[in-house]
Amino acid sequence: MTMPDVEPADWPGRANQAARSVTQRFGRRLLFLPGTHLAAVRWPSKVLDSLLHPWHYWWQAHYVDCLVDAGRRELGNGATPAARFNGPGSPSAGKLASRLVTGIRLRNAFTFVNSYYDDMAWLALATLRLEALARETRKPGRRRNARIHKTLTLQFDSASTDHLGGGTFWSTKRDFKNTPATAPVALYYARTGQQAKAQRLVDWLNTVLFDQAQGLYVDGARLNAAGEITVENTIYTYNQGPVLGALLELGGEANLARAATLIRAVDKHLTVPAHAVVPGSPPDSRTSILRCDGTGDGGLFTGILCRYLALAAADARLPEGARTTAGELVTATAGAFWAGRRTQGGPVFSIHAAQPADATYPPGAGVELSTQLQAWMVLEAAASVQQGPSTN
Repeated sequence: MTMPDVEPADWPGRANQAARSVTQRFGRRLLFLPGTHLAAVRWPSKVLDSLLHPWHYWWQAHYVDCLVDAGRRELGNGATPAARFNGPGSPSAGKLASRLVTGIRLRNAFTFVNSYYDDMAWLALATLRLEALARETRKPGRRRNARIHKTLTLQFDSASTDHLGGGTFWSTKRDFKNTPATAPVALYYARTGQQAKAQRLVDWLNTVLFDQAQGLYVDGARLNAAGEITVENTIYTYNQGPVLGALLELGGEANLARAATLIRAVDKHLTVPAHAVVPGSPPDSRTSILRCDGTGDGGLFTGILCRYLALAAADARLPEGARTTAGELVTATAGAFWAGRRTQGGPVFSIHAAQPADATYPPGAGVELSTQLQAWMVLEAAASVQQGPSTN
């Protein structure tokens, strides 16, 4: 019996819907100031909630990254007003991202420096991509981007010390070195031509925080009262992402072999059964998807991992099996988020891809920004896998 042809999913169109949903529900000027943009942490919310609620610097950094993703798709469609994700009468995704960076600085007490090196690393990575987008659209970024990178590089240099044998401190308390800080800092160094620094950080991760039995990276390490190194063995999905990115950016036989190992381990240990077969999926499509980690900061975790799996899926240096697995993990997870969305008034995505949004965000419930950014990131990653290699 011949199976009917399956229409390919329109991942760019779905990513645009997620982009519109997040920017319209959560995005606003900061205190009505022109030239600014910032996301509320919950929806619905009031105007002053951006000042009254806890400040989530790194959520906003990932919002910048998502807007850059949308901007790259606008660029691929000619960078015309008609190509804009939110319609020709709206600012481009790149311009909105630039306003968001301004909003972050103002909300963060007129500086890009804060107490957490991982927060700063995420913003540094996002603004590197924003600067590249500005160059390609012939709209060079202001000197602000160069100042951001100069300022934050000094922060990373001060936090990446020989204590505990290497690695990057998590916070200015300087009592804990972990994968959440070390991995994105390593990736930032690799993307800014500082390969030796990046490789030293990756080597430390491989020596101290790589779990040989599972093939995954654990959380972090600290000195106990006796002066001995103790390791925090919790495994988080998102930590695997920037390590994978750094391995790919550095390249070389050992790093690429470790990247392939990491992809296999993610598939083995960090997946769960999907809640349903996604409508329109081929009959032999995978039924496991990436696990998700709840709300709050955990609401971002799976999206971050998918961003870097999408890069792996397009990297011809990796074995075909690893590339295929990476791409399938992304598209299957994106398909589950899309199939489980709540559609009234624009899509609302579930906290967990393995559960429908009606179960995790029933009508009337407040919706958290991190979880919606996560679904948007996953859909952007699926669009990237579908469209092939692009700037990272």
